[in-house]
Amino acid sequence: MTSPVAKAQMLIRKPIGSVFEAFVNPGVTSHFWFSNSTGTLEPGGLVRWSWEMYGLTTDVEVKALEQNKRILVEWNRPSNPSLVEWTFEPKAADRTFVVVKNWGFHGDTEQIVSAALDSASGFAFVLAAAKAYLEYGVELRVVEDHAPDALAENWKTRLTPTVG
Repeated sequence: MTSPVAKAQMLIRKPIGSVFEAFVNPGVTSHFWFSNSTGTLEPGGLVRWSWEMYGLTTDVEVKALEQNKRILVEWNRPSNPSLVEWTFEPKAADRTFVVVKNWGFHGDTEQIVSAALDSASGFAFVLAAAKAYLEYGVELRVVEDHAPDALAENWKTRLTPTVG
């Protein structure tokens, strides 16, 4: 079996510099994807991303970073590493086409296919959330809300609506 490549893509109606920055700067990324990072993505750097709502973390090594063009990382280190690549293509002065690919999944055929499908849908959520945040300033919370039963207990209390 040829190893599958998970892929998601989206046009974001913002200049390429703004869109690229949104994926390397955790101060922006945390508005639409992970909740915390130990640092900005830099060539050769190592950071840890956290999704506090799920009690999850992953170590991320930056393999390549080409300003406004490409980001390549290895994540889920060291137990289950795979590669993730973002490419950025200007479509106009105020439009950027982003493609995310994830490959190098491990396990038996069923585990590999499941991981690829989960990755493709997950990155589709991320790109849609990035689009909403960058274009309209709206935090969709789709990453948080796609699996409410898996939320960490301390996070579930945040979902309780308040009346007032």
